[in-house]
Amino acid sequence: MKDLDREKTIEVLNKIMEFELAGVVRYTHYSLMVTGPNRIPIVQFFQAQANESLLHAQQVGEILTGLEGHPSLKIAPIEESYEHSLHTILTESLNHEKKALELYKSLLDTVENASIYLEEFTRGMIGQEELHNIEIRKMLRDFV
Repeated sequence: MKDLDREKTIEVLNKIMEFELAGVVRYTHYSLMVTGPNRIPIVQFFQAQANESLLHAQQVGEILTGLEGHPSLKIAPIEESYEHSLHTILTESLNHEKKALELYKSLLDTVENASIYLEEFTRGMIGQEELHNIEIRKMLRDFV
């Protein structure tokens, strides 16, 4: 096992936390902007995504402070297209989930072979983000 690069791990965890908190804002916004006959299940989907992003931010923050890091008070930049068709917000959601997957893979690169707990936590998060990518891709199929 290699030694854990605590500073690098804290840096990546802070980026993830900022990104997950941006997801709370993004998905809450989307849940408010959905219209049309299928509004209710889609609103519920986005609300669940917002809640999950908050949970992920909290989980990452607990690990971060456990490593004696200081959680950032920032959120990652959120791009706003001002287009709120279902296709647009699902496409933006997919892009967001792809970026989250990249961040968790970066964390895995940092902690791999240095901490079994952090490695397993990160692999679980990668699995969840991969599942989100699959779900959103399936939701976008009707638009192709």
